[in-house]
Amino acid sequence: MSRTILIIEDDPGIQLSLKDELESEGYVVSTANDGEEGLRRFQEKEPDLVILDIMLPLLNGYEVCKRLRQGGSRTPIIMLSVRDKEVDKVLGLELGADDYVTKPFSLREVVARVRALLRRTEDPSIEVECLRIGDVEVDFKKFQATKKGRPVEFTPLEFQILKLLAHKREQGITRDDFLNEIWGEDNVVVTSRTIDSHIASIRKKIEDDPSHPQFIKSIRGVGYKLSE
Repeated sequence: MSRTILIIEDDPGIQLSLKDELESEGYVVSTANDGEEGLRRFQEKEPDLVILDIMLPLLNGYEVCKRLRQGGSRTPIIMLSVRDKEVDKVLGLELGADDYVTKPFSLREVVARVRALLRRTEDPSIEVECLRIGDVEVDFKKFQATKKGRPVEFTPLEFQILKLLAHKREQGITRDDFLNEIWGEDNVVVTSRTIDSHIASIRKKIEDDPSHPQFIKSIRGVGYKLSE
């Protein structure tokens, strides 16, 4: 069965270009022109992936992303924006986006990221069912997490990163390892800085003092490891 993608983008040219390119790759694509319409389309039939512009009429992309995650959706989300400041990217990731593409972009880049995200949601290779560190408990089967008994919201991508860390507990994982394991060896668009942004987001959710992490340790010049 063909995978379905919802594009929420108010620029007609960008929307049409993305739709045509993705349909040529075999995806079934639906579109929305503003944030409120995007939420309605999503609720009518939940897609396999969402491409979401930030600067939308009626309801901006940040709010759309926030509402989808608050509603319990784990559907992968790629955010689009003309903003390229790191703070904007981190905000999108913290609200639950899985990836972030800055305009202008190449259509091939977006298609590559779509493929990587969809491949990850299907990959059962790392079979870790749960993770317990300190006051944090993560159930990878249910996509649920708590800290001190209170719910913690992770994006699907953050769950994948945590699962890899749990799978190689106490082992150093290079940034290249993260990229190869999660985005695939054929990845040419996601950089090591993306890994650092996701790790920073996860630390804010599980560490008591993210600036002095107890669990996710940095290995200078190499990557990260999960420690007791």
